[in-house]
Amino acid sequence: MLEALTGTGLAGAAGLNAYIPLLALGLLDRYTNLITLPSGWSWLSNGWVLLILAVLLAIELVADKIPLIDHANDVIQTVVRPTAGGIAFGAGSESQTVTVTDPGSFFESKQWVPIVVGILMGLTVHGVKATARPVINTFTLGFGAPVVSTAEDATSATVSVVAIVIPILILLFVVLFFWFAWWVLTRRRRARARATAAAQRSM
Repeated sequence: MLEALTGTGLAGAAGLNAYIPLLALGLLDRYTNLITLPSGWSWLSNGWVLLILAVLLAIELVADKIPLIDHANDVIQTVVRPTAGGIAFGAGSESQTVTVTDPGSFFESKQWVPIVVGILMGLTVHGVKATARPVINTFTLGFGAPVVSTAEDATSATVSVVAIVIPILILLFVVLFFWFAWWVLTRRRRARARATAAAQRSM
């Protein structure tokens, strides 16, 4: 169960920012005893891979905070974030951590399952994020983009570490995510209803 929570947290974090959970996995494996990646995922802690991820993260941190550019970035990330989610779930759920000592027993015979689950998790979170951003930009005239983006980055980093160190807390993040998704969908429906009513009055 803890393996699934670790993978879920990391995949969800990838849906917000593709590179933060991957960097967290690589850096924590390379420089701490909090996580030990299995041989199939050890490339994540390679120095060159970490450098590339750091550069991509720097680009993402800037692009995601500029209105209009953030929308174009979300379109590009529709492929990147779910892919990162699959990698993060696969690597995280199969790793030995401070709370998981026998990760192989959970996804014993079907190693493709965590990757597919991670892709779906990353895609779901990315979809909510990409849907929410235009709503926030409209309500704040674009000024909310850097604030919300910074909050998303901080959440991604926090969830990534919590998923490895205290995976049980991921349940709380899951509840908050579904509440936020409901809020976004409600706001969009109300905005469409107002737009439709305004169009009918102008006819």
